[in-house]
Amino acid sequence: MRHSVAVLAVAVLVTALGLGGCGAFKDKGDETKDWSAQRLYTEAKQELDSGNYERAGKLFETLEARYPFGRYAQQAQLELAYAYYRDNEPAQAIAAADRFIKLHPNHPNVDYAYYLRGLANFQGDLGLFSFLSNQDLSDRDPKAARESFDAFKDMVTRFPNSKYAKDATERMSYLTNALSSHEIHVARYYYRRGAYVAAANRAQSALENYPQTPALEEGLFIIMKSYERMGLSDLRADAERVLKLNFPKSAYLTGNFDKAPWWQFWKTDRRVYN
Repeated sequence: MRHSVAVLAVAVLVTALGLGGCGAFKDKGDETKDWSAQRLYTEAKQELDSGNYERAGKLFETLEARYPFGRYAQQAQLELAYAYYRDNEPAQAIAAADRFIKLHPNHPNVDYAYYLRGLANFQGDLGLFSFLSNQDLSDRDPKAARESFDAFKDMVTRFPNSKYAKDATERMSYLTNALSSHEIHVARYYYRRGAYVAAANRAQSALENYPQTPALEEGLFIIMKSYERMGLSDLRADAERVLKLNFPKSAYLTGNFDKAPWWQFWKTDRRVYN
């Protein structure tokens, strides 16, 4: 009997200690539970300005969930899109910007939401331009670059006097040049593998879709060399004439490829067209 009582006492003691331990380590709760909308916004903005984008995003999300109405909620929605953008979450940034545009189409800062959409796509598109790592781009889809261009174009069209219009226009120019160079890169990829019809067609497509871009000089040369490889002398002569007319001092005609192209991501391999 004494043994049973002792065992029971030990069990009760262990249980009590266990409950006490749980109490010692239990979650203290959400520190923001009693914060006002103003404090949530102020704290989130401080985190944002300090570069703590993930923490800022969580606070903006909390603010919007607890106080869905009022000026703080509106501003939090826009700041949240920026926090996602800076935290390298382009898809979430685009979704947040789209939501702000839908909810507040007449907001005085809605132009910034349109601009952020372009920036987020621009950021997500950086993987496309992986020339720095010598990655072969022939199988990559430049969808994000086109969506970024369309977003910036939409913003500039809707808000031509916006303070973000100049930067958006410059980014559109860059994207046009980059998309053109991507097409020429693919054309060169086909040429290297002896797919001369595909090379000529891809380069021709770049000429038609992205006129007056730096990469077109090489595009014309690819067309000329592709026709040469296919034994189409007349078409080759026509391509050479157009190349000389537009680029009379073209390095591709002299064989001097030492000068790096505008984008600086890759240099032409002089062995490609031998």
